[in-house]
Amino acid sequence: MTALWLAVLLSSAACLALKLAGHLLPRHWLAEPRVARTAALVTVALLAALVAVQTATAGGRLVLDARVPALAVAAVALALRAPFVVVVLLAAATAAGLRLLGMP
Repeated sequence: MTALWLAVLLSSAACLALKLAGHLLPRHWLAEPRVARTAALVTVALLAALVAVQTATAGGRLVLDARVPALAVAAVALALRAPFVVVVLLAAATAAGLRLLGMP
């Protein structure tokens, strides 16, 4: 077994153990407002980090290409409370248009 597969199996077991531990916690601990607020903020922070990494990096390097303006258009559409499908279509059209004009 290679080191990569060993790492995959160990991290999978750790994730499963963490999930099971969450089910074993008393409900009154999770019902506390501070815990609920922190859990909601962690979710938003992780999603924002994922979007930032997927938008501005390629091959481990910082890359500013057509994805960045497309993300800005999506942010404006979200701020204007556009439906999610419209947000995705606007961002895709922006990226496609900029790539058609020669932006990488």
